[in-house]
Amino acid sequence: MIPYREALRKIDINPNRYPCSAEALFKRLSKGKDLSHINPIVDLNNAISLKYTLPMGTHSLDGIEDSIMMRVAQSGDNFIPLGTDKIEEPDEGEVVYAVGKDVRTRRWTWRQSEHGKITNETHDVFFPIDGFTDVNKNTVNKARTDLAMKITEIFGVKTQVGYVDRNHPEFEWE
Repeated sequence: MIPYREALRKIDINPNRYPCSAEALFKRLSKGKDLSHINPIVDLNNAISLKYTLPMGTHSLDGIEDSIMMRVAQSGDNFIPLGTDKIEEPDEGEVVYAVGKDVRTRRWTWRQSEHGKITNETHDVFFPIDGFTDVNKNTVNKARTDLAMKITEIFGVKTQVGYVDRNHPEFEWE
């Protein structure tokens, strides 16, 4: 988790207060708490995240017209923490995943939103797997392959995989 903590510090996020999602899962387990059952697709993603020690997300793309992007928060962005209807406005300049003005994940990989929440009716899902090309690219690729195979095997659905980095900033899916 050290590379993630260092990266969070570099973008002015306190990793003690806002740990990446994988670290938060491990902390929960280390305290003797069980992982909450959310639904089969999120549970699978959390299992892969723990297996490879990588922050991973699970976002519904149903009905969206804008692209999902990793970017800095802008004025007018909104975030609704999971399980609430309270609207928060992220700090400008905070690294987020967003679709239009709807922020999907605050503080890079810390917490997901009601925007993009996976439900029993969800059809199109985006799984960001965050890593570093110079540190754990092979691990990210293994997790990506493992997740895609298990999704096809368990749910019998088509998957598409891609890779986004500084030199390849976009991935388009059908």
